[in-house]
Amino acid sequence: MTRSSKSLINVLKGERASVPPMWLMRQAGRYLPEYRALRADKGGFLELVYDTDAAAEVTMQPIRRFGFDGAILFSDILIVPHALGQDLRFEAGEGPVLSPRLVDAALTSLERAPERLRPIYETVEKVAAQLPETTTFLGFAGSPWTVATYMVAGRGSKDQGEARRFAYGDPQGFGEVIDALVDMTVDYLSGQIKAGVEAVQLFDSWAGSLAPAQFERWVIGPNARIVSALRERHPEVPVIGFPKGAGAKLPAYARETGVDAVGVDETQDPRWIAANMPADLPVQGNLDPLALIAGGTALEQAVASILSAFEDRPHIFNLGHGILPDTPIAHVERLIELVRGRGEGEAA
Repeated sequence: MTRSSKSLINVLKGERASVPPMWLMRQAGRYLPEYRALRADKGGFLELVYDTDAAAEVTMQPIRRFGFDGAILFSDILIVPHALGQDLRFEAGEGPVLSPRLVDAALTSLERAPERLRPIYETVEKVAAQLPETTTFLGFAGSPWTVATYMVAGRGSKDQGEARRFAYGDPQGFGEVIDALVDMTVDYLSGQIKAGVEAVQLFDSWAGSLAPAQFERWVIGPNARIVSALRERHPEVPVIGFPKGAGAKLPAYARETGVDAVGVDETQDPRWIAANMPADLPVQGNLDPLALIAGGTALEQAVASILSAFEDRPHIFNLGHGILPDTPIAHVERLIELVRGRGEGEAA
């Protein structure tokens, strides 16, 4: 293995680090005043994503402020269904809305618009040109199951019920949606890699809503196909898989998808993960975002527990899900101190 000057890349390739590299999911976002100001200026979330100068600036903001080891591309998982031909808009107080919903229209009725991916690649190029040489650039996409839940229902839902009913009632039709997402996601991530990202993450935010056999079919299978295709095109680029809510199915996910690293959500006991995952497999996570909001002793104890559990394996420190908008900046600064070793002896 060729060693990089970037600690996060080294850990993704199996190296153990005395101080784990760190980044935070949704680190470029609403908890930062500089982000809120820029979004207000641009007028909306999607306008921000497709403005390549603004999206590059948002990607860089947490790197300038905190010096994280990884920069995560500022974009959204629903760019892919937008490129598959659905209309995408973000409504105040409701979040993303896709139309037509696939419970009302067939996938074949959509007119694909792959040109909608081009601004994302331009953003990648702009960020890659200005990142510090020790910072790893992470691209990402939503995994097919999670993205399909939005395409089917037209918006997010608490239990992903419409997509689950579709998958049970018409597995062939649902499989066609998944197949289209696999193909587009491979091309999309490959485009990000060609433009300058150095590793990619697959977000399966709703993986935990599926029964075991459905999880095997709609989470493990499609992600394995994406990983295999990316490895064929870009064999040196690590892939992080994050199946939120996978629980006891996480070891099977790691084994069967072939991902280079696994993201762990906050509901998982880090000691159980350490005991049940392959010793050389990098893991990422898994601080509860609410512990970060709480700060103080709760934060210090949670960080200490995670660092202790993963001290003998390749580990990337991260949250168990995205950082929340009301997270105090001072708590993020304290987290960095604790992880990087400047906070010893200060815990209560």
